[in-house]
Amino acid sequence: MAIKATIFKVDLQIADINRNYYCNHPITIARHPSETNERMMMRLLVFALHADETLLFANGLSAGDEPDLWKKDLTGNIQFWIDVGMPDEKLIKKASGRAERVFVYTYGGRIADMWWEQCHKKLESIDNLTVINLPQKDSLAIAQQAQRNMRLNCTIQDGQVWLTDQENSIFITPVIMM
Repeated sequence: MAIKATIFKVDLQIADINRNYYCNHPITIARHPSETNERMMMRLLVFALHADETLLFANGLSAGDEPDLWKKDLTGNIQFWIDVGMPDEKLIKKASGRAERVFVYTYGGRIADMWWEQCHKKLESIDNLTVINLPQKDSLAIAQQAQRNMRLNCTIQDGQVWLTDQENSIFITPVIMM
């Protein structure tokens, strides 16, 4: 019998001052059996960074040909393809042909640095790609906020993010790699 996903309920309040976007998102997010709290919380943070009424969690880990999140227009064309982690460069190239914009959010410290060293030259020619790294101390800190029921406030301003729950406020500075 297969292990089932663990379900998390999140009340995510977003104040993105840069985009003038203020909204409350009630989210049900499934943590895949092979997924860590760190990765799941990274997906949630990335959702907050790109929040929109049409942004959706895709199958990601469960389906190799889908991102972690995506935004489609009314015709089904992919506007944003968003991956969390260190995807294969072939998948990134394929995604860049299918979507208007591709975002990759890496985390994990030295492992993410090694991934970037290996593939950045192969990705330089992709015009619609943005690669962003989140420092390991930040991804580990937000992993500590994972609970089955969460109420999170996310404030985004000038490239900085504050993620706050009832007990902690975490200051995050994403680093744009490309």
